[in-house]
Amino acid sequence: MRVLLDETEIAKRVEQLADTLALVDDGWTVVALLQGAIPFTADLMRAFERRGRHPIYDSLWLESYRDARESSGKVVVRADISRPIEGRPALIVDDVFDSGRTIAYARAHLLAKGATQTLACAFVRKPQALGEPIDAIGWDAPGDFLVGYGMDDKGRYRGLPYIAAVD
Repeated sequence: MRVLLDETEIAKRVEQLADTLALVDDGWTVVALLQGAIPFTADLMRAFERRGRHPIYDSLWLESYRDARESSGKVVVRADISRPIEGRPALIVDDVFDSGRTIAYARAHLLAKGATQTLACAFVRKPQALGEPIDAIGWDAPGDFLVGYGMDDKGRYRGLPYIAAVD
């Protein structure tokens, strides 16, 4: 593995994103896309707290990869949000933005449940997603297969505190 983004750089980029997304407050629901977005969402929520923002937290488990290294092309809801979203705006948080399908599915899903608007943020944007609609990103990554900071290889390496390319 080659480390591409270390802990310090990750922390700096999370803080920059929190500044950009400071509109998030008690009226918003932050929806983490499971499972990969957990580390990023936790860091982002703490950054919001440092800015005096206290959004509601929820999660949505969408799956398109299973244990493969490429998306199946089909998004499946494994577990839905647990709190009402009707009449509230939602900030969707994901780990990797690569095809745009998962974010598009999450937006449509939350809007169908009554969210008033959606914003989407991903920590990593892959080259193939350039030009796809997303509201905020933390880092434009190379096309390598990545692990760490929530990203995995068949369930492993999610807990790495850095992002690495698998050789």
